[in-house]
Amino acid sequence: MALSSLAALPVTTAIRADHTHVLAAFHRYRHNSPWWHKRAIVRTACTALEIHTQLEEEILYPALARVDPDNDVLKKSKPEHDAIRQAIERLRSMGPENAVYDSLFMQLMRTVIHHVADEETVLLPRVERVLEAELASLGAAMTRRRIQLLGAHRPARIALDTAVTFSIATALLGALTGIAILRCFATHRTGGA
Repeated sequence: MALSSLAALPVTTAIRADHTHVLAAFHRYRHNSPWWHKRAIVRTACTALEIHTQLEEEILYPALARVDPDNDVLKKSKPEHDAIRQAIERLRSMGPENAVYDSLFMQLMRTVIHHVADEETVLLPRVERVLEAELASLGAAMTRRRIQLLGAHRPARIALDTAVTFSIATALLGALTGIAILRCFATHRTGGA
């Protein structure tokens, strides 16, 4: 997908996509997984959450506060983000071999799921009503800022951790699909069969 089409995404669509990405990572986590798999999932989820919370606090929340300063979900979002950051700090200070690693990640998961539920059922529908004219421009601002933040978080590490979070079968399927797409594209460009 080209950057220009990403920039056109409404801010609420980008937020929902972030939620889906993090929840999908959570669902791949298993207590009995190898340590390296757990670590990759946790790093993927933590990096995504750090970027997501920063984007919301820099772009979405100020825009909503400008037109709806008394929004209850908005008021409790920053403290929830702080709790998420504290859990991330603790997870990053230990490894998967630590006895509390699994339970701490599950607690982070519960906190995020609660936060996502509030945002998706109350906050985002409100944003879509009161900031309707700004959804695309806020989405574009979020995309630009996301690119900056991703660059600061070592893109190679993010890509490697994300790849490791998937099963070998999924990775193989993705690679085969990519090869098939490239072959179709090459055939189309050259006009061959």
